[in-house]
Amino acid sequence: MRKRRKGVAGLFLAPSFLGVSVFMALPFADVVRRSFLDAVGKAFVGMENYKTVWQNGAFRLAAGNMLKFLAIAVPMLFLVSLVLSLLVFQAKRELFKTSLVLPMVIPAAAMVLVWKILLCRDGALNQLLSGITGREWDADWVNGDTAFWVLLLTYLWKNAGYDMLLWLAGLGSIPESLYDAAQVDGAGGWAKLRYITLPCLRGTMGLVGVLSVVNSFRVYREAYLLAGSYPDQKIYMIPHLFGHWFLTLDVQKMCTAAVIIVAAALLAAAAGRGTGRCVKWLRGQERRTK
Repeated sequence: MRKRRKGVAGLFLAPSFLGVSVFMALPFADVVRRSFLDAVGKAFVGMENYKTVWQNGAFRLAAGNMLKFLAIAVPMLFLVSLVLSLLVFQAKRELFKTSLVLPMVIPAAAMVLVWKILLCRDGALNQLLSGITGREWDADWVNGDTAFWVLLLTYLWKNAGYDMLLWLAGLGSIPESLYDAAQVDGAGGWAKLRYITLPCLRGTMGLVGVLSVVNSFRVYREAYLLAGSYPDQKIYMIPHLFGHWFLTLDVQKMCTAAVIIVAAALLAAAAGRGTGRCVKWLRGQERRTK
């Protein structure tokens, strides 16, 4: 029976596997091959392309900004969306859910236009601050020192509602009997959250984390529309660099940088998986000792 089920599952997965292999795996294999060749794609140059890309200041700047954005934005989105889902789940109001999901359906170009109206030198925010403080404000929030935080706020506002729906789906799958039993035992709200809600949301946590990381790479749209091809250095991302290399047809640099990024992502995933296994092993040893 198990072999039969695996065969049926394989038939359903075969079209997707074929599409991923043809349109993603094979092209990426060619990218890896080209990363070891010269610009023409004929002569083998070994690790020369990797040295060139690693010594490129623009690449280090873009990679550092991307890592900084991932380290700050993903945990913040994780926490904000979880808190919003808990509040909406307790309130059970569809109006709150609809209003928080609304940014998902707003086109990025329209959203950025509103941000520009609010945050430009003559925008509504500077005028509001001038009226409150009594002095003139002409800060350029998009192109100054605050550019990174504006991009972070845009990312949170755009994706919090989407992640909130994922959390709500996980919360809806938790049996009410668990909360009723905890209530009978005298458990409070924090105890229910710690011992019932969060453990039951482990699967959802992994999904939200992966999708948050994926969506963080798509923040380039907002960065490009807010500040153009040459933004402030604080929001200069990997896609900006790839765009400049594409215009100059630096194929070998793009291929090499892509391999480096994918390798770093795989190493991070492997490290996270290894850490999880170590934690499980330590817990098992702790239980045996007890």
